[in-house]
This record gives sequence, structure tokens and C-alpha cells, in this order.
Amino acid sequence: MTAILPDVSLTERSRSLSPLEWVGMQGIDLPVLIEEGDYRRELHAHVDAQVDLPMPHTKGIHMSRLYRLLDGLAEGEPLTPGNLQDVLAAMVASHHDCASRNARVRLEFALLVKRPALVTPQLSGWKSYPVTLEASLHEGRFTLQASVTVGYSSTCPCSAALSRQLIEQAFLAAHRNDTTLTPAQVAEWLIHNATLATPHSQRSEAQVQVELKPAAQNLGLIALIDAIEQALATPVQTAVKRADEQAFAALNGQNLMFVEDAARRLINGLAISDGEAYVHVRHIESLHPHDAVAWGRRD
Repeated sequence: MTAILPDVSLTERSRSLSPLEWVGMQGIDLPVLIEEGDYRRELHAHVDAQVDLPMPHTKGIHMSRLYRLLDGLAEGEPLTPGNLQDVLAAMVASHHDCASRNARVRLEFALLVKRPALVTPQLSGWKSYPVTLEASLHEGRFTLQASVTVGYSSTCPCSAALSRQLIEQAFLAAHRNDTTLTPAQVAEWLIHNATLATPHSQRSEAQVQVELKPAAQNLGLIALIDAIEQALATPVQTAVKRADEQAFAALNGQNLMFVEDAARRLINGLAISDGEAYVHVRHIESLHPHDAVAWGRRD
């Protein structure tokens, strides 16, 4: 006869009688499948899962129940708002003996996407986009937020203006006595002197958080990332040849931006979602030892 194993979470009462807002686990390793249009890839996610514990005398929740239920997100089906909601509902139902009413999960993973070079045909490379999904079921109401981080390049407008002034002054000093110059002579001078001063650029990051619709067929992460990169216009590149590097330099010159400009581009010029959107941009300064940052919100 198999002995009944003790379960002190049920048989013992808590010595300190207090309800707890959230109890659960953090950092669970889990494979998840992301499928959106032509994109289909299994990714390694880190998952947090918790339920509330409103009964002050209950000693603890059933951690193993939560862990097993997360397998519902790792059974080969694409991750969707619908199956996230199903898992949350199952988490609450599994803790009826603890009177749990609320549940939440948080997933962090890197979306790996192959990106083409700017101009060189058949040249491409892999790019990683950090993603965070936060899903909750609170008193029966389901919400899901997605946050993506996109790298881009930013060239300072002030630095560009100061550089142009120095080049202008050098040109005038070199040709103060010339009454006529041919276009070829001007071009020759520029070849040798146009980089007397150059504006500073830096790698930058945009983090955008949006609320997803519960009835959506997929998470829409690729479309969101594409829209962010189009709004900023200077996404960092992977594989490049000289022609691609030149094209990237042209994009930077045509899209000078302060951190405030980048945030406003995302808020005003980008249809991120139908609901609220939160934007945080960071320019990892090459001039200063500190960063320039901006936050914004679109209702």
C-alpha cells in the first residue's frame, strides 16, 4: 500500500494571518512558438507565474500546479492572446481551495528575425528583438500587454549644425581670394575636407509597450517592430557591404534626431495600436558618459 504523502500547505495553518497579493514562481524556462504570417520559430522564454492568496490562514499555494499548467503554452501551438487567457483561467481554477481569484504570467524572450541588407541583393543577417508579454486575469478581466525593444541609430542635429559651420568656415578660408570656382573644384575640396568635422551618432533604443486585443489571432509582434523601425527610419543593420554602409550613412543624415524627436516620431507618426501606447527612448551618448532619455504616452 502506497503511503499518502504529507501536504503541509493544506494541513498546516499559517502562523501569521495575512492575505498575499501574489505568490508563485519566477524564471521558468519554457519553449514557446511564435507564428505571425511567414514567421514561425520556437524560442526560449523565461516565464513568471503567480496567483493571489486571499485566505490569510492558508499556508501556501500549489507551485507544482502552476508549473504543470504552463505546459499548455509549450505544446507546439503558437502563442496567442487566447491560449494565454486559457492558462490564466486554469491557474485560478487550480487554486479554488486557496480562494484565488487572480492570476498573472510574464514571458520574456528574444524574437529572432532575419533582416535584409539595405541595398545589397540576397544579403541578410539575424537580428534579436527583446520582447516582454504581461498577461493578467483580475476578477475575470483579461488584459495583455506587449513590450518590444528596437535598436536604431541617432545622429545629433546640434552636432550636425556645428560640423557644417566648421566646414563652411574652412571652405571660405581656403577660397577667400577665389572669384570663380567650378563645380569640379568644389567637389575636389569636399572630397578632402568635408570630414573636417563630423556629427556624433550613437546606438539608441526604443521600448514600446502596447495593449493587445484579447480576440487577436496572433501577438502582432513583427508588425509592431516593423512599424517602429519605419517610424524611426534608421534601424541598426546586420550584414552590410560598403554600399549598405553608405546607404545607412545617408539615412542618418536624412533623419537627424534628438531623443525628443525620436519619442515624438513614435507617438505622433506611428499607429502602434488602437489603445494606449507607452514609449521610452534612450540615446546611448557618444559625446557624454551619460544617456539621453525621453518618455511619452499616447492615449
